[in-house]
This record gives sequence, C-alpha cells and structure tokens, in this order.
Amino acid sequence: MDHVEGARTFSVAGSAYDSFMGRYSVPLGELFADEAGVAAGATALDLGCGPGALTEVLASRLGPDAVYACDPSPPFRDACAARLPGVVVTLGRAEAIPFADDTVDHALAQLVLHFVSDPSRAATEMARVTRPGGTVAACVWDFADGMEMLRAFWDAALSVDPHAPDEARTLRFGRPGEIAELFASVALEDVAESTLSVASTYASFDELWNGFLAGIGPAGAYCVSLDDEDRERLRAALFQRCGSPDGPLRLGALARCAVARVPAEPSPLPDGPNAASR
Repeated sequence: MDHVEGARTFSVAGSAYDSFMGRYSVPLGELFADEAGVAAGATALDLGCGPGALTEVLASRLGPDAVYACDPSPPFRDACAARLPGVVVTLGRAEAIPFADDTVDHALAQLVLHFVSDPSRAATEMARVTRPGGTVAACVWDFADGMEMLRAFWDAALSVDPHAPDEARTLRFGRPGEIAELFASVALEDVAESTLSVASTYASFDELWNGFLAGIGPAGAYCVSLDDEDRERLRAALFQRCGSPDGPLRLGALARCAVARVPAEPSPLPDGPNAASR
C-alpha cells in the first residue's frame, strides 16, 4: 500500500476513527504534548489532526485561539472543527502546510509521519511554520513490537496470508532513531528521542474485532478487502493471538517520539508555500 492509498483509508467519519484508534490517541496526546513542552502562553499546530484527539489536548492547555490544525481528509477536518470551535482547522497536507512562516511555537505530528509521501518535505514544512527556538515533534507507533493491537492483527493476518501488508514492513519511523534522523537531516537541533506508552481496555473481543471492520487505516482496509471466508479465518487467528478471551482484554501501545528545536537563527530551508495565516 503506497502513502496516497494509505491516507485514503482515513477518509471515514471521525466517530469511527475514535472507536478504533482514538482510544489510544487521546491518552497519547497528553503524553506527547508533555514531551514537546507544550504549556500555557504558547501557540501550537496539530499536523494531520484527524478528528481532533491531540488538537483537544492542545486547546485545553493553550486555549482554542492559540491552536491551529490541518488534515488532508475532509471528514476529519469537519469533525475536528465541530469538536473544537475557535481552533483554526483547515484542509492541508504535511508536504504543504497551509500556514505562514513562524506561525507557532510548537508543531506536532501525532501518528502521521509514516503516512506522509515526502517525510523530508514534511519535516521542513514543520520547521518553516515554527518560530526560531520553537519545537518540532512527531510520534508514531512501534509496529514491530509495541502496538499490541496492530501487532496481534498483523501476526494473525500473516498466519493466514504470508503476503499481508504488515505495517512493520511497509511503513517507516516506528523504529529507534528513524524520526531523530529525519529531524537532523533538515537541520533541526537538540533532537531528543523517547518512548510513550498507553493502553486501552476492550469490553470483549467483539469490540476489538468490530474496530477493524470499519476499514480504518491499513489494517482495517486489509480486513474489509478479504472475502467472507478469509475474513473469518483472520478473525479466528486474531482471537487465538489475543488468548481466546471470554471477557475484557487490555492491550498496550508504545509510540516512538522525537522532539527537536528550530535553530534560533535558522539555516536556509527548502522553499515552502507561504500561505496566509488566519
């Protein structure tokens, strides 16, 4: 699955995304904002905001008027804007952020970077819209080991179909050092890595399984692409991977995070669009 096709799998209702991934991204947003040093008196951008999990954290800390957000998905843009009146929410891609130079003190990208078609361009754009001395931060799931929900799904899928598009094999930035290397490559400074850990409890295995049936992200898209027989085989394999639970189950998730500083006197960066701010 290429980056464009991967991004299309998020053109769903915000409520569906919240049920599937929001249960992890909401608590992750608090940890991520802490790691980026987001505190009262600053301004911030949520790049690839989705239906607004991180945006809501930023708005609660800074006030809606101090927060900007953008996403390439119209349903997500609309959901975020409805959820958070007062926040400037617009359509926009990471490779061409629709805000002016030096707009914010913090630019954050949560669970976005691995779906971007040109990560170097995205990192450059994040630096462009951030004031000198401000911070640029990104986090993504560790698909190989740390994101138990997706790891269990892809291990089950591979047991049924050896060619299943496991995100640990097809997506970047979930391994140690990858985001830090990207940030250093665009002349950001004081790059620091960390890991962020959250968890979610499901009332039953069916609640977990129904999330995949919504077709969200690469895992959901793969699940709904199967015929009924193969989908049932996948369900059975996932049930076994989860320990054949007959009640609630709790799954953990680990995200790889990097935070960097925009130089006080920035080095020349590749030209980017200088769209007017609000």
